[in-house]
Amino acid sequence: MKSFRLSIAALATAAIAITTSQAPSVLAQVQPIANAIQLAQASPFGMQETDQAPFILVSNPTSRLGGTQRYGLMIIEQKAAQPPCFSTVGSSPTVVLPLLAQMADFSGICGRSTDTNGYLIRTAGSDIKYDPVLEQEGNVLVLYAKPTPFAGAGAQKFKIGQTDGIAPSGFTKVFLNPGWRLTRQTFDGRTTGRTYLANDLSVAQLIQQGGGEVVQPTPTPTPTPTPTPPTATFRDVAGDTYAAEINRALQLGFVSGFPEDNTFRPRASLTREQVVSMAIEALGEAANLPTATAAPYPDVAANRWSAAKIKKAQDLGIVTGYPDGTFKPTQEVTRAELIAIVNKAALYKNGVTALTPNRSAQTFSDIQGHWAQAQITGLSSYCGVATSLNETGNRFEPNQSAQRNYAAAAMVRLLDCSPNAAL
Repeated sequence: MKSFRLSIAALATAAIAITTSQAPSVLAQVQPIANAIQLAQASPFGMQETDQAPFILVSNPTSRLGGTQRYGLMIIEQKAAQPPCFSTVGSSPTVVLPLLAQMADFSGICGRSTDTNGYLIRTAGSDIKYDPVLEQEGNVLVLYAKPTPFAGAGAQKFKIGQTDGIAPSGFTKVFLNPGWRLTRQTFDGRTTGRTYLANDLSVAQLIQQGGGEVVQPTPTPTPTPTPTPPTATFRDVAGDTYAAEINRALQLGFVSGFPEDNTFRPRASLTREQVVSMAIEALGEAANLPTATAAPYPDVAANRWSAAKIKKAQDLGIVTGYPDGTFKPTQEVTRAELIAIVNKAALYKNGVTALTPNRSAQTFSDIQGHWAQAQITGLSSYCGVATSLNETGNRFEPNQSAQRNYAAAAMVRLLDCSPNAAL
């Protein structure tokens, strides 16, 4: 183990020392060490080449920690010929319309991966301890392979690709550098559902290569056409109290509308299973659902559409059943129950046991002695997640049915909340 650590240190020192004049000789020293590391990191997984045409890599706007917009990587796959899962507009930047956000259910039509549960990096035939990370540099987003804490001391990041600008909506096409492609992960010859960002070169070669130069797009004399966000097509959202947050929720992709009549139905009530589905999608856990081998609750069959998400939420401690052991998936959820679920989701998202207030709590006149009083008060002081009914007066109405518009708004406030920023 000691010699392996020394090998990692030697690789780091050699990679840092590379210059134009030294490159061939240093690479000769680095390559054997890199090969040894990659063999040590080798896994039983394999990869299968695939057509690139159905895929697009997209920057996905996430949180605004410290007031700075952050971006994650989203990979969308067009699985069925119709309807389209995405479209693009313009260049510098190439704006992406994630059309799957308009679908009530895109299962079997579109694939979407938003975190490393859905995609990995593979170089020279081996999985590596690196994550794909988007970083803003000037007016572009650069996709780097960034070493995890398990990559070894001195490991360096390298470039995989970049955007040609940043779209106003944040959804911008990511172009891969030459040599990079998407492949499918396999295990014992069967595909797993994960996608690789793959390159045939070794880590040492990619570090030496630098991954490609970051290119700032040339300003265009005329404005790039800005597409109308998909949310504008829902005729019943305009004028709603939560219209802006509904639009944001649709952009983030954790809710969708009803394509059969082109509506969002903001005032419709939500069931317990629908809220769980929304929470799992918002937390990015939909790509890491368990294989349902048994019913999570007696009244939730293993083959029910929501079973895997309910099981995942149960495993994460976001939901529990009733004292009689049931879950009651089709029962309408109250505003208090919604807040209880959002509160658990916030704790899980931030990896804490208690949320730190970042604003003054709102005083509600109708929650004294209510079982959810602490959660409602706490989330009112955390980015204003909990607010009065329809944003007016001082009544929270904890026992009233939760509606789709406020549920979307509460989850958006949670996702966009900067815990350390006073509001």
